Amino acid sequence: MSGALPSFCMRKFMPGLSHLSKSGQAEMVDVSAKPSTARMAIAEGRVVMQKMALDAALAGNAKKGDVFAAARIAGIMAAKRAHELIPLCHALPLTKVAVDVVPDSSLPGIKVEAAAKTLGQTGVEMEALTAAAIACLTIYDMLKAIDRSMTIEGIALLQKTGGKSGEYSRSGKPQPEALEGDAGRKSGPRS
Repeated sequence: MSGALPSFCMRKFMPGLSHLSKSGQAEMVDVSAKPSTARMAIAEGRVVMQKMALDAALAGNAKKGDVFAAARIAGIMAAKRAHELIPLCHALPLTKVAVDVVPDSSLPGIKVEAAAKTLGQTGVEMEALTAAAIACLTIYDMLKAIDRSMTIEGIALLQKTGGKSGEYSRSGKPQPEALEGDAGRKSGPRS
């Protein structure tokens, strides 16, 4: 046995899980009675690599093309499809997605920050996290011919606003508004 609780025990021992039926089966939460509110989430991730891979990305010499543009577009596309990848995730009408892809020579590597925004009945944390994860995977794919030892690290929710649970900030302090203009940060060399 794997040590996991049987589904009939899940509700009893973990009563805060809203995605479980009374019998302990996974189900999608009904959000139809919830009011629509402005919601925003920011997630991050990073790809740590050898210096030569970062240098190739910065010089635009990756065999597959512009690493920064591909990762940015992949992250945006992923946010729009999070509900197709995550079984109990609601399909949301996203009003904005911003993905910043920034080189960091101190890693060496590339940092990703993804933000998603909607006016809806449920949050956009999964969309922001999916965007960050897929942007990081795209960076790996674009540079794997140079460095297969790259690692994807630190996929995490940084901030969320809106909804019944209110605001959350990993740092304990609200972040600057991430969805104003071009997310307020500079992306890779060819933005």
